[in-house]
Amino acid sequence: MRYLFVGDSMTVGAAGDYTWRYRMWRHLCGLGEPFAVVGPRDGLYDRAADAAVSADYADPSFPARARRHLAGWGEGWLHLAPVIGEVVREHRPDVLLVSLGLIDLGFYTDAGQTADNVERFITEARAAAPRVRMVLLPVIPNTRADLDPGFADQCAELNALLAKAVADHDTPASPLLLASRPEGYDILLDTYDGTHPNAAGEHKLAAAFADAMYQAWGVGAPYAGH
Repeated sequence: MRYLFVGDSMTVGAAGDYTWRYRMWRHLCGLGEPFAVVGPRDGLYDRAADAAVSADYADPSFPARARRHLAGWGEGWLHLAPVIGEVVREHRPDVLLVSLGLIDLGFYTDAGQTADNVERFITEARAAAPRVRMVLLPVIPNTRADLDPGFADQCAELNALLAKAVADHDTPASPLLLASRPEGYDILLDTYDGTHPNAAGEHKLAAAFADAMYQAWGVGAPYAGH
């Protein structure tokens, strides 16, 4: 199985982070089944350089081959929908693990416009690989939602639209799955700044994807934490 991690700043991570990608890799290693992590990028975001040029993962033994991804600080569905087809054709993933949407709503598009980009993403990915599987994570509102009811409403609306997109476009040939919000996820306890996951949050994000694949598709095993 070949996995492609797709996401925004919560997925790419910053210098010094483990990342939930690392937690997921450890989980996949524990299954004892052959797999690969694929993608065109491998860096962490460097705040001083304002670019994903850091290799300073919290675990330096995290192998280069497992650091691959398609994630970017400040990137959302708007940015990745136009490029996903090319990436899928080149890197041939079997499964896309996607965590996007918060940055779109925060800076670029409203819920309806974002949902249009979700539709484009699904279409482009399938055009490149008609049997690709996708797991989408709902938007997890950050601290802004506590202060801005309008933003909280946009997060809730997008999550409803994501559920509709999955219901409308799931097919036996190319399964589409909406994961559950990570169980017990608390932005005060599971992030270091109200948005980006700390170690506890990383485990919960990885678990959301791993458990969704196991429950819906019988792929892998429930997340045990590593």
